[in-house]
Amino acid sequence: MMGIKQKEENTNGGLHNTLAAGTTVKGDIVTETDFRLDGKIEGDVSCSGKIVIGPKGNVTGNIVSTNAEILGEVEGSIHVSAKLVLKATAVIKGDIFAQTLEIEPNARFNGVCKMSGEK
Repeated sequence: MMGIKQKEENTNGGLHNTLAAGTTVKGDIVTETDFRLDGKIEGDVSCSGKIVIGPKGNVTGNIVSTNAEILGEVEGSIHVSAKLVLKATAVIKGDIFAQTLEIEPNARFNGVCKMSGEK
């Protein structure tokens, strides 16, 4: 796939995928490794690890992940089985389902939030 790179991380020896800025994917993404998005996705994202949406990253679709850190924009629901972090630049238009939620000042969230003590 164009614009998607898989790199070896020296810190933990694991792999992660990156979608670079200026790249648009129309369709669903499924990954078993960590994923960093600086481009745009028009479709659903399913990530077995942690997903990071960079400040210029944009998702129009639903996200399902173990952990997530959002700095960019998401229009759709976010289902995180562990921890979701909304940074100050985050803009969320959709519902959130998470076990743990951290929201920085100035982050924007329009939707319903449901938190559960269950994984």
